[in-house]
Amino acid sequence: MTNPIQPRLTQVFRFVRCSYANGVAELVYAFDQGEELIERVSFPAPPHLPPERKQAFDAALKLLHLFAGVSYYKAGIPPKIDIADGPLDDATADLLEALYLHGLAEFAYRNGLDLRGRIVFPRTSSSPSPLRGEGHALAQALALPKRTLVPIGGGKDSLVAVEAIKQTGGDATAVWVGNSPLIAACAQRTGLPTLNIQRELAPGLFELNRLGAWNGHIPVTAVNSAILALAAILYGYDSIAFANERSASAATLEYEGQQVNHQWSKGYAFERLLGDWLHTHVAADLDYCSLLRPYSELAITRAFARLTPYFDVFSSCNRNFKILGPKPADRWCGQCPKCHFVFLALAPFLPKPRLLAIFGRNLLDDDTQAAGFDALLEYHDHKPFECVGEGAEARAAMYALSQRPEWQEDALVARFRSEILPQLDATELALEPWLQPAGEHRVPARLQPALAAIG
Repeated sequence: MTNPIQPRLTQVFRFVRCSYANGVAELVYAFDQGEELIERVSFPAPPHLPPERKQAFDAALKLLHLFAGVSYYKAGIPPKIDIADGPLDDATADLLEALYLHGLAEFAYRNGLDLRGRIVFPRTSSSPSPLRGEGHALAQALALPKRTLVPIGGGKDSLVAVEAIKQTGGDATAVWVGNSPLIAACAQRTGLPTLNIQRELAPGLFELNRLGAWNGHIPVTAVNSAILALAAILYGYDSIAFANERSASAATLEYEGQQVNHQWSKGYAFERLLGDWLHTHVAADLDYCSLLRPYSELAITRAFARLTPYFDVFSSCNRNFKILGPKPADRWCGQCPKCHFVFLALAPFLPKPRLLAIFGRNLLDDDTQAAGFDALLEYHDHKPFECVGEGAEARAAMYALSQRPEWQEDALVARFRSEILPQLDATELALEPWLQPAGEHRVPARLQPALAAIG
């Protein structure tokens, strides 16, 4: 950057402007009067946008600008937020303040910060803004084509969602953001049409990090959701169906009276906020939902255990998806919380040799992995800051293995039986209750046959 700044001493974070041309959305931010930070999101083979969708497209573009700003705001967390286009209506400001507060809760916890009361988006409830909705009235219906964008992440959950939609004959496209070869291979294996969108972070962000910026976890699912909302209007889709399970709504821990959830933007609270906002500000017939919301991680894993054609291409190991740093030599590092949880969750539903063939090793027969599995069980530790199931789910899976002769002598299962199980109430360890759908969801009527196909 030509004029280096001290990110943590900045006073204003500015949403400078956003634009779209020839398939590229340009999102511009700045701290104080510093150098502009320019992010670009590229949409392949963009079609001509029908005039009747122009207003909805502009609202979705502005939302993407506001959502993607979280990646940059967190570098300095200055006390003032400025939006060049002017203040937001109440519903939009409420959505943004919830996203930044809860989506950055883990970031705040790890950095010893308290963002409550600090994140204030400029708002007005009396004058129009580009994103203003008329009270709670629905936006215009756009007669969007009845087809679904299904985000692919390379792991088991999105593949379960894809296959459920395929079983019902639904028209769907596998979509992903970024250039991961692993995700591309999974998307190709689905047999669906594919859409690969590219997101290029502003290079200046990495320079800010070098200059001492605050750093940490951001709600990337929210940013991808905004990208897909824009794609739905651009290409013509009436639904975006993520594959977020009900366990995603469970907090990782509580910190000074605030719930901290690594997966907040995968949880039901965010899904409801964004889904309602899209209906009132973008298009009445654009549905945003999670197809897997009523199901636990264990129920989804059981469904995935039947999808053998994906066993050689899927991976939930997050070390494969780091922006920087080394990647595993194969699809599973065998050391991270995601590897631990997926191994444990699959074990009750797959023949043991098949599971070991997928991972190339037996993670439960390795004493050095004890601390990682203890965290999953919430034994002497809190649940990891990762997209993993609840502690009670992990305990139910481990208990099931402890009752099976083929697993009982493995080091960590034997340790569970001798050390941990005596401290638990066995009546709370049954696997079966986790396999039943429960709770609220926002799956639209058109997709509900797919919802039923999962169980």
